[in-house]
Amino acid sequence: MSHRRTAVAVGFLFFFQMLTFLIGSAMIKRYLDGGAEKSSLVIGVLFEMVAGVAIVAIGVLMYRVLKTVNSRLAIGYPLMRVAEFVVSAVLSVYLLVQLQEFDNHLLWVYVPTGIGGLILTYLLYTSRLVPRLIAGLGLVGYALLLVGVVLGFAGTVDPNSGSGLALLAPGGVFEFIVLPIWLIAKGFRTPVAPIA
Repeated sequence: MSHRRTAVAVGFLFFFQMLTFLIGSAMIKRYLDGGAEKSSLVIGVLFEMVAGVAIVAIGVLMYRVLKTVNSRLAIGYPLMRVAEFVVSAVLSVYLLVQLQEFDNHLLWVYVPTGIGGLILTYLLYTSRLVPRLIAGLGLVGYALLLVGVVLGFAGTVDPNSGSGLALLAPGGVFEFIVLPIWLIAKGFRTPVAPIA
């Protein structure tokens, strides 16, 4: 697969995983709020797992591009995407068995998301595979996400409202709007010299 096709595939996968995750989480929430049958919970979990598979696919496809920039650091990105999927899967099994969500479940998922995102955006920034403004937005976004995780575990902020959501916003704009649109429309630029 050429880098151009990889860029388009990754862009569409970001949109696809967002859509399937939103559908799944809405169905799960409806069940947990008492407004739906258990089948809604099961289908919602399946949608979230499909989103997780898309996340792993993004990591694998991006590795093919990022390894030309820094082969040692680049492997961290797909590993973190796999870790994100595994954490989500474990929490989904817990939800199906206990019929309630694990405490701070989103924060546990955000740990590998944030670390993987920092690896991705650092490599995008240093290689200039995408404009530095876009990669910089991602660096800031994932750094704020990890700050939100720490504050969330400390009980200082709620990741689902107020300042917790504000900490998620830059990363969300990067991952679900700016980067995928750029990749679909423009693809990757020629990278600067590899970093070893």
